[in-house]
Amino acid sequence: MQSSAMHAAMTIRTMAPEDVGLALDWAAAEGWNPGLSDASPFAAVDPGGFLIGEVDGAPAAIVSCVNYDERFAFLGFYIVRPDLRGRGYGRQIWQAAVARAGTRLIGLDGVVAQQDNYRRSGFVLAHANVRYGGAPAPAAGMRSVPTVPLASVAAGLVEASEAAVFPAPRPDFLRRWIHAPGHHGRAVLRDGDLAAWGVIRPCREGRKIGPLVAADRAAAEAVLDDLLDVPAEGPVFLDVPATNGEAVRLAEARGLATVFETARMYTGPAPPIRTDRIFGVTTFELG
Repeated sequence: MQSSAMHAAMTIRTMAPEDVGLALDWAAAEGWNPGLSDASPFAAVDPGGFLIGEVDGAPAAIVSCVNYDERFAFLGFYIVRPDLRGRGYGRQIWQAAVARAGTRLIGLDGVVAQQDNYRRSGFVLAHANVRYGGAPAPAAGMRSVPTVPLASVAAGLVEASEAAVFPAPRPDFLRRWIHAPGHHGRAVLRDGDLAAWGVIRPCREGRKIGPLVAADRAAAEAVLDDLLDVPAEGPVFLDVPATNGEAVRLAEARGLATVFETARMYTGPAPPIRTDRIFGVTTFELG
């Protein structure tokens, strides 16, 4: 493939498992702060969904577009090596990724500065996601809602809960995510139903909570409190849909400050998911 007559050709291939680590390193350099154990759950979703472009045998650009099922895909990791930007390599690998999704609805969490470019590629804004971060303040008063280890909850309950907040089933990803090294999960059960659940994981800087899914703020807060009890140092980050007012108020009540925001966009009408139950997005890279 040739990006321009003036520039060296870029070849695009599927990433090998070890290349996913490179993608995480590049994401960290962009300030996206990936998790320390993200590589295995990410690669397992769709092994063919991670692409790398090479120029003169060296990595030049990366992107992922994982196909979750026959209807939905999610695009992320769209990065061109800084010294090669402006040469058309980004557009080339972008087109390869989008083509791989076929007729599927594609979602992404893009930086706001690129929103117009995504719109020109057919993406429509659904809502903003805001990353909050800092040293969280403790909860006021006594804790009254008990939690249990997420690993002890039946997988079917977790999958059913996520079906309300994510457009496609991803049971293998959830299993790997919950049990990944360093990941800790808690859940609230009410009369046998899963009222809330969440995972906290170590990242390049501090920790992230995601997902955090709950039927209401009280249940979300109970899970949040117990996740924050996991011993660790550094700041905590929580990615919240701006349309979920209770989630925003919960993050702000804990003294977390806005770090940046992304634009959740789709190539068609937004899927009918319950953003009011999303108190923490799983990951900006894979949705």
